[in-house]
Amino acid sequence: MDIQGKRVLLTGATGGIGQAIARELKQQGAILLISARQEAALKALADELGGAEYIVADMARDEDLKKLLASAGHVDILIANAGLPGTDEITAYSWPEIDSCLDVNLRAPILLAQGLMPSMVERGEGHLLFISSVAGKVASPLSALYSASKFGLRGFADCLRMDLHGTGVGVSTIYPGMISDAGMYAASGASVPPGAPTNTTQDVAKAVSKAIIRNRASIDVTGLVIKFGIHLAHFSPGLNGALQRLAGARAAAKEFADGHRNKKGL
Repeated sequence: MDIQGKRVLLTGATGGIGQAIARELKQQGAILLISARQEAALKALADELGGAEYIVADMARDEDLKKLLASAGHVDILIANAGLPGTDEITAYSWPEIDSCLDVNLRAPILLAQGLMPSMVERGEGHLLFISSVAGKVASPLSALYSASKFGLRGFADCLRMDLHGTGVGVSTIYPGMISDAGMYAASGASVPPGAPTNTTQDVAKAVSKAIIRNRASIDVTGLVIKFGIHLAHFSPGLNGALQRLAGARAAAKEFADGHRNKKGL
């Protein structure tokens, strides 16, 4: 699908990955409608983008989702990017915190797709793109809640792509690994495990535009080591777990969790 002149709804726009996606799509000639929770940051980004439309919305609140869908109008491309971290012992979370993570990472993208899809199908053109995570393909320590949301998003998107085949509406999922310059991992302050590959927000943004233009089912934004781990986790979950224990994955996950502990449910 050509991005030039298409109206794009981007959620989670003020995060590091969201900003990179917004700038990339602006360069591609998209007409942007951006959304996030913090109005000041959202307005600043909208001004930078040359006066893009924006709607303040919290993806964990039904009333905000309804407002976003009602106000969005014509949307050619949905990019469901908003997300919350969820890396910690599952017992460390309260029920409301679990609800917030699942609502933002999984439920909101489903509801936005449900709301926007019928008009796209009627027009015979559109694209639904979901920002998941490598955690949606590979289990790792202290990630039960986050992976549950991202595995769920993966399943939803893959099934939806099958359901929409032949309608003119594409569906893509992006799976970022560790992003060095912004995003959840960078915000945690955790150090990158030795030998672990990293990518940038710009890499994710380029993958987004590529997926839309070529109607790619999925793109992994990570290095060869992690891509090998994805295949290993699929074919041999037990061996994947053993190798992660040998590599000290739990210690790295704990450092990440400690950095984000004060952000749960925000």
